[in-house]
Amino acid sequence: MVKFIARKLSIMCLTVFLISFAVFFIITLPPGDFLTTYIGRLTAAGESVDPVMIEKLREQYGLDQPFVIQYWRWFSNIIFHGDFGYSFSLAMPVTTIIRAYIVPTMVLSLVTMLFTYLISIPVGIYSAVHQYSVGDYAFTTIGFLGQAIPNFLLAIILMFLSFRWTGDTMLGLFSPGMQNAPWSMAKFLDLAKHSIIPIIVIGTGNTCGLMRTMRSQMLDELNKNYVMTGKAKGMKAAAIRYKYCVRAAVNPIVSSIGWSLVGIFTGSTVTAIVLNLPSMGAIMYSALIDQDMYLAGSWLFLMAIVTVVGTFISDILLAWLDPRARKEYLKG
Repeated sequence: MVKFIARKLSIMCLTVFLISFAVFFIITLPPGDFLTTYIGRLTAAGESVDPVMIEKLREQYGLDQPFVIQYWRWFSNIIFHGDFGYSFSLAMPVTTIIRAYIVPTMVLSLVTMLFTYLISIPVGIYSAVHQYSVGDYAFTTIGFLGQAIPNFLLAIILMFLSFRWTGDTMLGLFSPGMQNAPWSMAKFLDLAKHSIIPIIVIGTGNTCGLMRTMRSQMLDELNKNYVMTGKAKGMKAAAIRYKYCVRAAVNPIVSSIGWSLVGIFTGSTVTAIVLNLPSMGAIMYSALIDQDMYLAGSWLFLMAIVTVVGTFISDILLAWLDPRARKEYLKG
């Protein structure tokens, strides 16, 4: 197992390096840069542009350097100094922006992910065990509706219902009076109240998809020969179901942790804009439009790291849950 973990870690490091190169290449692929976009805005507004000043700025931020030098300066500063570069659009270091927004984004995403798995797995098990029952049909209908309704539309509907019932649209993560208030039980409860709609909206799509996956996997396991063998030997159906069937059926769910976490991160962008959430999604959207390469590249790089780490966690959990996978890992 130690050999497996060491091998996975080495592959992770190589993957992160290759992804960082691909991310920076894609970010710099469109013609021009932030200064080009900035000049275009000034020209459209009828303002004059000083070419000398633009060249000085281009030289100051290294935009006149070849691609490889720009990439290595950015990547080495991240690895050795924790410096993600400078955001041209927001006129501040990218590290400062990440510190301001990463905590709300991480908390919201992790709570949403917890909500997703705590709902999808039990509901999927129930639907499989009670196949073609009223409950199964009801959850199936909810699952299809959850996957069909766009997140932003669901957000608008829930905001409307919240306003009708409580007089508050629940925009943002805090009420206006609690935004800058010191932490207290009242502020925590206000945060919990405002988090209900974002968690439901962001988590609905993944919850419904994983619920359908868990149901189909559980049905497949319930019809396998080892279930009939266990019953023939006198084992209780519930023991077979939860000790063996669930453990085997949950494997595809566990293996999806890596991309599910990133899907919650990236999928919350439109929802964050609609609900006025202080997350990195809206900042990332603006950075891409403004060609703010260091801010956009840093966020995509962080998403890549989250994906790689999530995949690593999935592999470890699979090795722990599934004896067959653990045997293959130990052979490697």
